[in-house]
Amino acid sequence: MSKVRVLVGTRKGAFILTADGKRKQWQVDGPHFTGWEIFHMKGSPADPNRIYASQSTSWFGQVIQRSSDGGKTWEAPGGGVTTSPKGWPQGESNRFVYDTSAESGKPLTTHQWYDGTPHPWEFKRVWHLEPSLTDPDTVYAGVEDAALFRSTDGAHRWQELPGLRGHETGAKWQPGAGGLCLHTIILDPSNPQRIYIAISAAGAFRTDDGGKTWKPINRGLHSEYLPDPNAETGYCVHHMAMNPTRPGVLFMQLHGGVLRTDNAGDLWKEISAGLPSDFGFPMDVHAHEPETIYVIPIDQNAGRTPPEGKLRVYRSRNGGAEWEALTKGLPQTNCYVNVLRDAMAVDTLDPCGVYFGTTGGQVYASADAGDNWEPIVRDLPTVLSVEVQTLP
Repeated sequence: MSKVRVLVGTRKGAFILTADGKRKQWQVDGPHFTGWEIFHMKGSPADPNRIYASQSTSWFGQVIQRSSDGGKTWEAPGGGVTTSPKGWPQGESNRFVYDTSAESGKPLTTHQWYDGTPHPWEFKRVWHLEPSLTDPDTVYAGVEDAALFRSTDGAHRWQELPGLRGHETGAKWQPGAGGLCLHTIILDPSNPQRIYIAISAAGAFRTDDGGKTWKPINRGLHSEYLPDPNAETGYCVHHMAMNPTRPGVLFMQLHGGVLRTDNAGDLWKEISAGLPSDFGFPMDVHAHEPETIYVIPIDQNAGRTPPEGKLRVYRSRNGGAEWEALTKGLPQTNCYVNVLRDAMAVDTLDPCGVYFGTTGGQVYASADAGDNWEPIVRDLPTVLSVEVQTLP
């Protein structure tokens, strides 16, 4: 029987939850890296025992951890981390190497701040790790400030893909409330040269040449916070998701809208009608039903908590045309938690399992595609990320 491994990153360590294919009895292992923020953990599709984790604190900086035995033991391939006063990586122990010049030869040293003044690019933390679909030693990292890195030696050394920050709009990118973070990386399984990324608050971008050049894919997005509501960039994209069987169809949770594209991001259309709020952070797509999508609406005007104090997952089985509230097993009174952007995931069993973690420390699971929910663990630190591995 297959097994399921749920990787949970929190404000104070990492936890690994495991169960058999019935997903009824769960074992909790952790915390790993006690007291450290674990912004993201994710396993390699090519080797389920290879797991990468982003470990950081504001005091000690950023460390990438790697496990080769399913999370039983860990090592920091690049050693510890030191940063300069401005946050730039330095020294052999860090091994995140910025490319500080664009193809034009102009230095990539600053971007525009809220008041229009130049602000130095910084290296603050790694928000998201995305292992290669085919090679366990290749992994991508989305960082703050707004850069994409790649390692091909198991996270020993990292090299920036400079075409992204070197885009002609890069100097005008500004941070969202959580920072200028590259938080979403989607690899196209049908085209190894195509990658989708999202930056808060710059928008969504696509490369079709392995990261050399990037195209903003924000047509159809709107923002009341921009002087030009139809600008090319500047959008606070919260998350994007894709079913790998349909790599040209993506779904987006925007700061103020749920959207879909059927042409690889060239044009988005809104599908928020029927939701109690068009604001939220996570979203995901059913593993076997590419038109079935999940979001968790949040009331941004009530402290970013569930509308009416009811924790509800909303599911659409027809690509966003209609929505239904999924409530069985979820608190429907006096619930004021949030669910962050990387804190929802699906497994590939049948029926598909859906998982999410909250800022209150609960991790909820549904073994029947969202019809029924139960907390598989409670009282963890604030959950920052949830990923799932379906194991043979």
